[in-house]
Amino acid sequence: MESTARDFLVDLLETPSPSGYETRGQRVWLEYVDQFADEVRTDDYGNAIAVHEGEADAPEIALTGHADEIGFIVRSIDENGFVRPGPIGGSDPSISRGQHVTIHAADGPVDGVVGQTAIHLREDDDEPEVSDLWIDIGAESEEEASERLEIGDPITFSSTVSWLSETRLAARGIDNRVGTWAAAEGFRAAVEAGAEATVYAVSTVQEEVGVKGAQMVGFDLQPDAAVVVDVGHAVDYPSAPSGKTSQMGLGEGPALGRGSSNHPVLFDALRSVADDRGIDVQVEALGRGTGTDADGFFTAAGGIPSQVVSVPNRYMHTPVELIDTDDLEGVAALLGGFASNAAEFAPFTVEI
Repeated sequence: MESTARDFLVDLLETPSPSGYETRGQRVWLEYVDQFADEVRTDDYGNAIAVHEGEADAPEIALTGHADEIGFIVRSIDENGFVRPGPIGGSDPSISRGQHVTIHAADGPVDGVVGQTAIHLREDDDEPEVSDLWIDIGAESEEEASERLEIGDPITFSSTVSWLSETRLAARGIDNRVGTWAAAEGFRAAVEAGAEATVYAVSTVQEEVGVKGAQMVGFDLQPDAAVVVDVGHAVDYPSAPSGKTSQMGLGEGPALGRGSSNHPVLFDALRSVADDRGIDVQVEALGRGTGTDADGFFTAAGGIPSQVVSVPNRYMHTPVELIDTDDLEGVAALLGGFASNAAEFAPFTVEI
């Protein structure tokens, strides 16, 4: 991976961006895309858009990823100064106990640990609920804790980026900072290729709480087609429940979603671009919806042809998500190739 793009990816991953609190991460993304966009803008909820102005009669294409990550929120503080969290998105309480966390308070970050009863003292090992968790910030009273944070402050795990090999990257929030990275890099490739299409790069908010940003942006832009980048379940590890999903593996290329929200013309177009450019791709069966922003875009304005492209990801919704950056670069190349030649595939209409 080229050094500037690598640094951008690390900056995104190291900037906390839980759903509803994406501002810091969006600033990082906008600063990067502003270098090669004709225009950048945001809406009232913080969705970020970069624009390449194309020819008047050419299609309009949106390349998108979501900025937000899962996390927790300060729900209450008890009389002994322990913070009781609530969920932001699909947070997994089973892997939360014993973790270092950061509470993002107005006066700066507050370090804490999610408590866990020592193994010597536990009588059972039931799966916890988020409501069972508590965060110890070293305070001895509600008053002391309240001087450092307040109700509604967001919380993220304190884990950061680890390069396990030249291309294997582990981090918190890979879902879905890698999607916004790919949208930006695909956009950059299209700009450098002089794309005739008008191309939007989009970093949406609040995907993890119901694809809310995608619905807003889809209604606002109403592009001719939207390609959504998210992560998909890689199941190439011990104990993976491989019978529950398509057989996706790291290092085998981006995965093209097929079925439900995924538009068949876009699927064929992206597979054609992959073939022409020698990009290995996998196919992911998604017969009941994608669980991504594609589900928000495709009905946002009377029907926007939409397609999800997944980055294979191990250990989704944990503090140690893992990808192969060769797959990620393949996604960016695929997006750039499609956006650069979008007119060849338009109109994006199912023939009956």
